[in-house]
Amino acid sequence: MKKFIILLFALLMILMTFYKSNRNETVKIPDSAIRFRILANSNSPRDQKIKQDIKDKMQEELYNLLKSTENINEARTLIKNNIDSFDNILNNEMKDIEYSYTIDYGMHEFPEKTYKGITYDAGYYESLLVTLGEGKGDNWWCVLFPPLCILEAEDEDEANDVQYKSFIKELIKKYF
Repeated sequence: MKKFIILLFALLMILMTFYKSNRNETVKIPDSAIRFRILANSNSPRDQKIKQDIKDKMQEELYNLLKSTENINEARTLIKNNIDSFDNILNNEMKDIEYSYTIDYGMHEFPEKTYKGITYDAGYYESLLVTLGEGKGDNWWCVLFPPLCILEAEDEDEANDVQYKSFIKELIKKYF
């Protein structure tokens, strides 16, 4: 009986280790991916709402622009050629806001981000960066190419985490 309990305990420890390692899996987004980031002016509810509204408008515009893009060079060209269009969106959204914004396409620093069990490494990445006011509030970001800026599901259960990881892996294989 004692051997059975020890064996059962060892088996449970192995299963728990396997379970944890699968939940914290790292999926490497290629360094050549293009990201999109918005830095809020501050963490006040008003500034975070402004960031969210701009995110919604910009994400829709970027989705429509890049949805048929098949390679990174095409995505780069489309983004660079549409900076004025993005600037117009920001002008419209910011017209009644007392602080300014900047929009820049280039290499920018990103913090580490974990979403649905996938950790995205911190580092400098090619990106479209919108900074609202002082840019001292919480940020929002996603990957534009490959097109990982998908709608975030409200359901955070583990089955969706596994589906999300599989989806991300498939998109990376498709484009890189």
